[in-house]
Amino acid sequence: MASKIELYSLATPNGMKVSVALEEMGLEYNAHTIDIMKGDQFTPEFIAVNPNSKIPAITDPNGPDGKPINVFESGAILLYLGEKTGKFLPADPRLKYETIQWVFFQMGGVGPMFGQFGHFYKYAKDKCDHPYPLQRYSTEVKRILGVLEKRLEGTDFLVGNEYTIADMASFPWVHCLDFGYHAAEYLGVSNFPNVVAWKERCMARPATAKGLTVCPFQ
Repeated sequence: MASKIELYSLATPNGMKVSVALEEMGLEYNAHTIDIMKGDQFTPEFIAVNPNSKIPAITDPNGPDGKPINVFESGAILLYLGEKTGKFLPADPRLKYETIQWVFFQMGGVGPMFGQFGHFYKYAKDKCDHPYPLQRYSTEVKRILGVLEKRLEGTDFLVGNEYTIADMASFPWVHCLDFGYHAAEYLGVSNFPNVVAWKERCMARPATAKGLTVCPFQ
């Protein structure tokens, strides 16, 4: 009987969330790199796992009813794995829903806004000469960094002063502003010291650091 989770991913911020969670939770898994630059996400095999053709996705051979289950959308995967293991998703109801709301904050705000910023800052410079898109998303990224900065005052992590799936969801996107988009100076990320310290704190965890290296770009 199969026991390992099958991970289909790439080392983007969304992909990193799930590989970090798998490593931190001590779950055994097989990693399959989905090269989105080559169109791997549009193969029939991958669409069978995620009909939306986006990474990451997982197949757990031992789902809640003992049968295999496919889970896509990175936030949903984090919640699924947290529920499955009882790790990094607090049992206390108040802290649990605080964690969930910060996961949703990432899914609805951090990811979309940071991603659109990266598109116009790094990838569309020769395709769009109008200043509005970059101004729009730069402003929103800074606003979101400000929200995180205030939240992290006097605490090491986003919820209950403990590392949770809420941190796993958001810190890879902050990391990407530097390693992926090379825009930390442009955005003035150093003006958000609580955010910078939090990101470094997350990345200093051995299991998290290992998770960041899974399914690298070729």
